Amino acid sequence: MNKELRRVSVLILAMFLALCTSTTVIQVVQQESLQADSRNVRTLYASFSVERGQILAGDTVIAQSVASSDQYKYQRVYPQGELYAPVTGYFTLNGENTGLEGALNDYLSGRANEQFLDRLNAILTGQNPRGATVQTTIDPVVQQAAWDALGDLQGAIVAIEPSTGRILAMVSKPSFDPNLLAGHVQSDVLANYDQLLTDPTEPLVNRTIAGDLNPPGSTFKLVMSSAALSSGDYTPDSQLPNPPSFVLPGTSTTITNSGGSACGGGETTSIATALRLSCNIPFANLGSQLGYDTIHDQAVAYGFEDPDIQVPMAVTPSVFPEPESEAQLMLQSFGQGNDRVTPLQVAMVSAAIANGGELMSPTLLQRVTAPDLSVLQDFAPTVYGHPISAEVAATMTQLMVANVASGVASGARIDGVDVAGKSGTAQNGKDDPYTLWYTGFAPADDPQVAVAVLLEDGAGLGQHGSGNGNAGPIAKKVIEAVLNR
Repeated sequence: MNKELRRVSVLILAMFLALCTSTTVIQVVQQESLQADSRNVRTLYASFSVERGQILAGDTVIAQSVASSDQYKYQRVYPQGELYAPVTGYFTLNGENTGLEGALNDYLSGRANEQFLDRLNAILTGQNPRGATVQTTIDPVVQQAAWDALGDLQGAIVAIEPSTGRILAMVSKPSFDPNLLAGHVQSDVLANYDQLLTDPTEPLVNRTIAGDLNPPGSTFKLVMSSAALSSGDYTPDSQLPNPPSFVLPGTSTTITNSGGSACGGGETTSIATALRLSCNIPFANLGSQLGYDTIHDQAVAYGFEDPDIQVPMAVTPSVFPEPESEAQLMLQSFGQGNDRVTPLQVAMVSAAIANGGELMSPTLLQRVTAPDLSVLQDFAPTVYGHPISAEVAATMTQLMVANVASGVASGARIDGVDVAGKSGTAQNGKDDPYTLWYTGFAPADDPQVAVAVLLEDGAGLGQHGSGNGNAGPIAKKVIEAVLNR
């Protein structure tokens, strides 16, 4: 072989290898990202040519595909759209799919690796391709009860089964109708999306796990009490400073307890009394005594600042940020300052206490089933961590029961049932409406549900509402729905 021919052969071989390499990268390495790219029109049309799998809550169909007479073949339909919007999200022609529609798109569209043989079989038999069915953990009865209890208020509710982490209810209001974004007329979909996007009440935001997070207010005192008891240096009877007002160190800012008086009288008060009466000044001083690292470690153990929590939608991390001063630390120690949380995180704190100190990973997923009814994924409960010991959990449960029985968390009291609870009323700007909270679980001796209720915009009452008075009765209705199933 002469030199010129050898050079041409080497060049052709190099080009062939480059072509093989690039093809392999595109078809194998980049396959999933290219399929998920919203600009991939071919994938978009392919997705709408598949009978997308159903999403179920119990026996209730909350998302399904029906035959369409246009070029897309199937229309995505949400029978109770607003009720389940935080769970399902939407499947749309334009933009990124949200909720379970986005998080489990591969399964629902039949493109998951586990469904390869199903796709191959559909091609060989000439059958229409079908996606997998997703069974959620949502209980339709509890979901409806939470929806009804929240009424026209702006906020969110999360209910969790403490022993498994199964999310029984996920409600966010204002909500939206996913059917408005699932249509096949592009101009209509874009108009509907723009209207929802510019709505000042932000109906597209799932307030249970995302959005502009709220200060936790006095619900954070559960984290504080856990940190103190877990340190071994404190008991429920440990005494804390108890003046009727307190000037934060290095500032001219004065903090008070609710009502402006001392917490139960006396120059000092116990942790138990401070929690039962939800007093700010004792917990501010407790925060100064414990220090940032101890409190932060406890918050992180409960799930704060974890960017990897997925249900399977990604959850915005709750935060207990490092303060700039001791004054800021003292504010954060009773749920003010720069603390920010999701309702899911607040529910996780109660769920961990309810479950003897063992925190289960929260999830919306029960099962994923192929069209032939074979199980592709069966989601067993998994342990997230052990933020507190069983002994501390038992003590915290007693303290939370006292909060409801004879404290300022009485709003969720149920006759004949020991309810463990904690209310919270968080301040925002000087003249801004309060953020109202309630969290707890029941029955205290055999917890079936842990719940968190968030009411934004002061529940329409500005600065005259309270977590106990407004959020507590809502939590009660959700708890009763679980106990009466």
